[in-house]
Order: sequence, then structure tokens, then C-alpha cells
Amino acid sequence: MNGEQHWRPSCSPWLIAVSVMMATFMEILDTSVANVALPHIAGNLSATTDESTWVLTSYLVANAIVLPAAGWLSNYFGRWKTLFTCIILFTVASVLSGLAPTIGFLVAARAIQGLAGGTLQPIAQAVLLESFPPSERGVAMAVFGLGVVVAPTVGPTLGGWITDHYSWRWIFYINVPVGIVAALMTRAYVEDPPYIASRRGKGTIDYSGFALLAIALGLLQLVLDKGQEDDWFAANWIRWATLGALACGVGFFIRECKADHPLVDLRVWRNRNFSAGVLLIFITGAVLYSTITLLPLFLQTLMGYTALQSGFALSPRGLGAIGSMLIIGRITKKVDNRILIFIGFILVALSSYWFGEITLNMGMASVVWPNVLNGVGVSFIFVPLTTMAMGTLPMQQIGNATGLYNLMRNIGGSVGISLVTTFLARDAQVHQMMMSAHTTPYDPALQQRVHQAAGSLASHFGEHDAIVRAYQLIYNSMLGQAQLWSFVDNFRWVALLTAACAFAVFFFRKVRATGAVAAH
Repeated sequence: MNGEQHWRPSCSPWLIAVSVMMATFMEILDTSVANVALPHIAGNLSATTDESTWVLTSYLVANAIVLPAAGWLSNYFGRWKTLFTCIILFTVASVLSGLAPTIGFLVAARAIQGLAGGTLQPIAQAVLLESFPPSERGVAMAVFGLGVVVAPTVGPTLGGWITDHYSWRWIFYINVPVGIVAALMTRAYVEDPPYIASRRGKGTIDYSGFALLAIALGLLQLVLDKGQEDDWFAANWIRWATLGALACGVGFFIRECKADHPLVDLRVWRNRNFSAGVLLIFITGAVLYSTITLLPLFLQTLMGYTALQSGFALSPRGLGAIGSMLIIGRITKKVDNRILIFIGFILVALSSYWFGEITLNMGMASVVWPNVLNGVGVSFIFVPLTTMAMGTLPMQQIGNATGLYNLMRNIGGSVGISLVTTFLARDAQVHQMMMSAHTTPYDPALQQRVHQAAGSLASHFGEHDAIVRAYQLIYNSMLGQAQLWSFVDNFRWVALLTAACAFAVFFFRKVRATGAVAAH
């Protein structure tokens, strides 16, 4: 592919970066900020726990539906108009979420938030890639990575603090000033490049393709989010929903291959670097959200941490990411990005294995340092991986490609969360059965422990009750150990998967940081 002249915006790319990243950070933050507030929301709005989880599900489903269409929307209406409109709509939906009088109203407002927010990530990424010259794209992706990596870590901590000190409604109201400033800056600084301006208003909406895509992604997100609750394929609706998602997905693929004006240009998958990058960002999303899910669960269920304390325990990951992003953005144009990606996967694998050494007697340092290492590793992956995946694409395809790229990262996160929560529950049962085989009433070691515990309790409860309580204590201890081993297994599986991904970097072609946009 021959080099193409790079368009330059009329203002500083750093002003553009601040404009789009305010909106992106706000949107990504809202994927996790409401998690810890669900019990408060359910109690305040007289809803059940299952009903309150739709506050999260509605957002994620709507977000997934619109992500792949972001490229088409920005081409048809223009970059800055689409971004500006979605920021305003997201801010209004945030106000409605905070004012929600019923759980149904809140779920509907969150769905509007998800629809508006789904376009913010890919358009922001496309704007950054277009605004910075090819030699500075590593810096641009470091800025974008700060939002993508740090926001999910900050979300639970911020949500817990606001809910404890004020009200759950303020986790939505805080979006209002950020949204207003982001909208004003977007209007002032973001502009359409010539190849977007020339295509604005042209083409038609692929209604059939959009309907098939919306149904497929909506059903997939529902299955991933609710599968463990209903025992996966033991439930009829899970089987039908999965079949429907597959059928609509195949139908969408066929439709887009034949359509004159496809909603999503699937030809981008022919690009070797992009295809390899999408596969790895899918796994990176799964690993990132798996760890963010596992660690708070462990700290709260087995270590007795509050939601806010567990959020603070995760915060060193953000510090590691911020520190390394500032470095990575500068060295991507000096070092082969494949080496950086390899190092990143190895660091994340080491941090995950380090988490796999957890015990019920560990101190805070055993949580802090693996988190820092994990944040550094994810930064080493995210920035050069995005640069490699987009580096061999022509500028006209970047908007379409970023939508698919961000969609696969989000779906990877949903798959990762679903897998670890399922394995966590089922692996704990396996370990419990294994330990139960060694705790029969005829086991001398068990009897000795029962008599020791009963002797300590006898003065408080009587001889008979002391024996019963001794058995209960031992059983509870066994349950705790089974759960602990389940967490250990999950962290080690994550470490193994991540280490295996390190060798996938050999599928990439090297991208030149200067001169042509890409080289084949």
C-alpha cells in the first residue's frame, strides 16, 4: 500500500485529545461505577436484586448494539456532529438516571445512556488516530488507553465512595458538568477530515443489517450477563437466545457481504494486522475484566473488605497504568511494538500468577504490588497493540475499524466476566467435594479437631451444642478453603492464557512509525 498524505487539524491535537477523552472516560466509567450501588438502588426503588441488575445489563446491551455502527454514523452525519450529539444525549440520560422514580424508568434511562455512549469510544479513538501524525500515534493511544484501562478500576471506588457519603443518584449527576465541558470543547475543536466531509450525507441506512446486528449482539450480551444465574444451557431461554444470536450473526455477515452500502465494512478483516489485533484485544478485554471481577469478590467474600476498601485495593492498578502509559506513548516510535506487546503479556501473566498465590492470611502488600505490575503490563499491551492493529489501514477505514475493535474488547470483557464467575462457582463445588472425601466422621484427624474446638466452646454452650458448633466451624472453614482454591485456579488459568498470547505477536507485520501510514 502506498503512503497517503496525512490530514492535519487546524488546532492543536492535544486540545482535541482532551475534548474526546473527557467524554470517553465518562462513558467507560459508567460501565462500572453503578456496580457497588446496586443494593442501595434496589432498596431505594423497592426493587429486587435481579431487577436491579438490569441497570447494568440494559447499559451493556445498548452499548454493544451501537458500537459497530459508530463508523457508519460518523461517516453519514460527520465526526464532530455525531460525537457532540451523543455527548449531549449521554448527559441528558445521566440526569434522567439520577431523577429516576422507579426501577423501570432507571433501566430505560440507562439504555439511552448505553446507546449514546456506545459511539463515544470508537469515534474518540478514530479522532485521536486522525488528529495525531503517524509518528505520534503511540502518544495518542496512550491518552486513549488512560481512559480505557484506568476508568474500570476507578469506577467501583468512586461509586462506593459517592454512595456511602451522598446518594447513589450522584453517581449519575457527576456526569453533567463533565458532559457539558466535553460537548463545548468538542464543538470548538473537533472537525471532520476531508474524506469524512466528502461522504457526509451520502449512502442509505442498512436497516436489515442493523436489525440483525442489534438482535445478535443484544441476545449475546443477555446470555453472557444472565447465563450463570440461570445455569446456562439448562435453561430453555438460554438455548433459544444463543441459537437466535448465532442465526442473526450469520444473517448479518451474509447481508453485509451483499449490501451496496453496508453498515459495517467487513473487508477490514482481510487486513492481517487488524485481524490479529482484534483477537488479542478480545483476550486482553477478557483478562482485564476477569481480574477486576475476581479480586474484589475475593477481598469482600473471604477477606471481609467493604466495597470501598476493595476499590482502594484495586487503585494501584490505575497508578501502574498511568505511570507506564506516559512512557509507552513515547517509546512506541523507537522500539518494535511487537516486543512491547510481548513484554506486556508476560507482565500480565506474571501478575495473574502472583494473584494465584493468595492466602487467607495475606497482607495488603500481596494485593498492591501485583496490581501495579498488572497495570504496567496492560499499558504495554494496549498502546502498541492498537497502533499495530490500525497502523496498516488506510485513513478512510479507521472509523469503521475502531468500532469493530472496541466492540471486540467489550465483548471480550463480558465473556471474561461470565467465564470466571461460572468457573468460580463450579470449581468451588469441586474442591468442596474433594475435601469432603477426607472429612468423614471416622477420620482421626477430623475427630481430634472437633474435640479440640468443642473443648474450647463447652464452657459457653454446653457439651452437646459445643460439638455441633465445632462441626459447623470446621465446615465453614472447609467452604472458605474451597472458595480460596477456586480463586487460585481462576487466577492461574488467566495467567496461562495470557502467557500463551505473548507468542501471537509473531502474526503481526511491522508498522513504520514515520513516513507512510502503513506498509505491506
